[in-house]
Amino acid sequence: MPSRTIALLHPGAMGAALGACLVSRGHRVLWSSAGRSAATARRAQAAGLEDAENMAAALRDADIAISVCPPHNALELARAVAENRYAGVFVDANAVSPATVRQIEEAVRAGGADFVDGGIIGQPPRKPGSTRLYLAGGKAAETAALFAGSALEAIALDGPAGSASALKICYAAWSKGATALLGGIRALARHEGVEAALLAEWQLSSPQTPARSEEVAQKAEKAWRWVGEMEEIAATFHAAGLPSGFHLAAADIYRRLDVYKDAAQPPAVDEALDRLRR
Repeated sequence: MPSRTIALLHPGAMGAALGACLVSRGHRVLWSSAGRSAATARRAQAAGLEDAENMAAALRDADIAISVCPPHNALELARAVAENRYAGVFVDANAVSPATVRQIEEAVRAGGADFVDGGIIGQPPRKPGSTRLYLAGGKAAETAALFAGSALEAIALDGPAGSASALKICYAAWSKGATALLGGIRALARHEGVEAALLAEWQLSSPQTPARSEEVAQKAEKAWRWVGEMEEIAATFHAAGLPSGFHLAAADIYRRLDVYKDAAQPPAVDEALDRLRR
């Protein structure tokens, strides 16, 4: 497809990887360095993104704007885009509930933009087959075509805006929710003095579980982002008439690990479990 100009708001680890996929397909990708960290600047430079210095300038030149940010910032960022009277296509690719998606859509449409709902499943895309971006809404197929041939597989769903986020919510409810649950179980077993016995039983009856139970430590540097995601999942369960308490507890598990944000390396399992018990 013809080269497009895309504003990427804001390139964290996932956003920068998405930006690199777009650059690899010949698109011009802008970002805003205003108020961003040196680490973000390094990621953006490594991905081949062009610094527009501020969000207003990035939006002014962009046909498409893609939002990839922590869930608790998604609505605020959409409102900031609307304040700039952005009239291109706004893609929200954040881990938010369908209800939050509706608020984001309402905000950006009031500013003059078209809206596409997105949900990312997988790690930052480095090679084909690892990561999928699900898209829904009127221009989902057009947006998916931007990534054709890149390391990211973009899939347009046959459903209204909110469908992609609902799929992401359902997926993360298990994948990240299970990580929190197993971390809590290991911490409880340690408190009760039966951790070694539990690990031995898991090894006999569920051999994959001991290693799976260590992921809460291995992924602790991301815990601060997952607090908001668990809260969005809980809100989605509640809106569907389903119990929401499990994922509110998962949010609390991750909140207890938010001290590891931007850590150079993950904590040892023992350290992470002891922090969960405090």
